Amino acid sequence: MIDVHTHLTDPCFSDIDEIVRKAKNVGVEYIITSITDPLEIKRAKEIISLYPNYIYLTIGFDPTLLSEEKFSQFEKLAKEENIIGIGEVGLDFYYIRDYSQRELQEKFFRRSIHLALERELPIVIHSRSAGRKALEILYSEDAKKVIMHAFDGKSSDAKKAVERGFYFSIPTSVVYSQQKQKLVKNLPIEFLLLETDSPVLSPIRGLRNEPANLIYSLKKISEIKRIPEKEVDRITTENTKKIFIF
Repeated sequence: MIDVHTHLTDPCFSDIDEIVRKAKNVGVEYIITSITDPLEIKRAKEIISLYPNYIYLTIGFDPTLLSEEKFSQFEKLAKEENIIGIGEVGLDFYYIRDYSQRELQEKFFRRSIHLALERELPIVIHSRSAGRKALEILYSEDAKKVIMHAFDGKSSDAKKAVERGFYFSIPTSVVYSQQKQKLVKNLPIEFLLLETDSPVLSPIRGLRNEPANLIYSLKKISEIKRIPEKEVDRITTENTKKIFIF
């Protein structure tokens, strides 16, 4: 298994050694951690230096920051640091309701796509309450190697995205989320990846999420698809390695 999306720089992960030990014990081959604020880069580099060739980094930008100064810092980091992807980046219409602020989000999103294309890197998409709009922008920019992270939109929109080669990472909340379960049911397994989004989207409500919980996503996909767990593991791992270079 590969956890394609976590946030190990979160302050709640003071026990990073134990987190990694548990993840390895359940068969997590790699962990990809994402930062969404330039201030997190120092901690991210510390973590990666402790676990070279096991924890990898993507650099993104929280769509709710809405700061040109912060975005410029993100762009600089994303061009300079040793990363395997851009993200998470995108739109958040759940928290941002103001039209002019949404326009600024879109501006930053398009620049992020251009950056990923320029660096020839995969791009991880945040699209809370903005799934269809995010997909339309990605199509218009001819984005490549797209991973829709914890997509909360309609399965019909997701199916159209898969036709364009987009991937969807399924979080551990799939154990109770009917929307995520419907997504798994309707999309080909050849376009599914596994993620925890640690420390959030825990499979057990109210508890901190962590990469070791990735097994919950795998088991639920296996149940929904009626495919053996080993096959889900093999296919989702192969899918991930088609996108990311470890």
